[in-house]
Amino acid sequence: MAAGEEEASAAEPEPEQEPAAEEPRSFKDLGVTDVLCEACDQLGWKVPTKIQIEAIPVALQGRDIIGLAETGSGKTGAFALPILQALLEVPQRLFALVLTPTRELAFQISEQFEALGSSIGVQSTVIVGGIDTMSQSLALAKKPHVIIATPGRLVDHLENTKGFNLRALKFLVMDEADRILNMDFETEVDKILKVIPRDRKTFLFSATMTKKVQKLQRAALKNPVKCAVSSKYQTVEKLQQYYIFIPSKFKDSYLVYILNELAGNSFMIFCSTCNNTQRTALLLRNLGFTAIPLHGQMSQNKRLGSLNKFKAKARSILLATDVASRGLDIPHVDVVINFDIPTHSKDYIHRVGRTARAGRSGKSITFVTQYDVELFQRIEHLIGKKLPAFPMQEEEVMMLTERVAEAQRFARMELREQGEKKRSRNDDDDTEEAIGVRNKVAGGKKKKRKA
Repeated sequence: MAAGEEEASAAEPEPEQEPAAEEPRSFKDLGVTDVLCEACDQLGWKVPTKIQIEAIPVALQGRDIIGLAETGSGKTGAFALPILQALLEVPQRLFALVLTPTRELAFQISEQFEALGSSIGVQSTVIVGGIDTMSQSLALAKKPHVIIATPGRLVDHLENTKGFNLRALKFLVMDEADRILNMDFETEVDKILKVIPRDRKTFLFSATMTKKVQKLQRAALKNPVKCAVSSKYQTVEKLQQYYIFIPSKFKDSYLVYILNELAGNSFMIFCSTCNNTQRTALLLRNLGFTAIPLHGQMSQNKRLGSLNKFKAKARSILLATDVASRGLDIPHVDVVINFDIPTHSKDYIHRVGRTARAGRSGKSITFVTQYDVELFQRIEHLIGKKLPAFPMQEEEVMMLTERVAEAQRFARMELREQGEKKRSRNDDDDTEEAIGVRNKVAGGKKKKRKA
């Protein structure tokens, strides 16, 4: 594993740890003002989560925070509420900046800020790649209260958008800091830190404490209070985790078997590449499943469209690359399938964290082929438990191979056609409006439908 991925050494001086107080039972007990307590109530947040109980009172005292919390633990509320409360006391434009690793997470954080701040007129703007810079420059010219941004695009605006600066900024949040640094945004983060005021409050949230995160903590935070919800890597208690050991060439057939066995659930299936995500989505569509892909080569609109269809339950299977494995709060994922095993063990925690959220139960199934044994052993070592095998009927899987082979052939044809279309039209297709292979399967038609 890379040095940056390693656990930080024990010799490091620890940020000061808050003594555990008696657990408050409501947001009001944490010191949150009435108007924001009402907003929490309207969002259905009845009681604060562990990270909110730890972080909010400290943040309201004006301290810097380093928050270590597993995915799905309510981190957004832990930083959004103190920022909004401070904004109520001293109203100001360009008040807070939230840095996040992915576009989807940026939109999600923005939704929570808007929902919590709607009654007090808070305006937020999302600044991410894949969207027209001109319209973003206009949004920044209106001076929103909160900017939620990915580091690369924000640096772009700081360097090129006339009249835009963050010299009055009061709050900086780095969410999923370990992921921001692993995606090699270090240079951009350094540039941002140089042009914002030193006299500010900083909240750094991370699921894992790597050496890179510790370096960033020393550079950006002043005497922070550490709020840790889980000290070691762990997965949620209500998550049932399984593995299946299979020959690599029958992977698709096993996937179809499991989707049939657990029919009626909603699935999130993780693949290692954009191409495999697209191929598997086409394969499943050809077999009559309502599957939809989400990966980095789709345009921002298509990505949000896929996400919204899945959230609205119009599609029951979302196939995704790791771009979607962190931070996305989709309440109703029943089963996570690791179709391709993650190469970084820590990504396993984030992937399976898409299910069993907020106290609900869920299942995860990891596909282990003859090439993945070592990676799987690393995952078991990291989470400190041996996973049971998912019960399978091998002969039933083998009965599917013929149909699956035909669907694979059509999926390959469709991928080729999409590649040609994309080259001729320079368009990227989420396969929702793809070429209609299902008709070919049903009617045995070999003629391509006209685009």
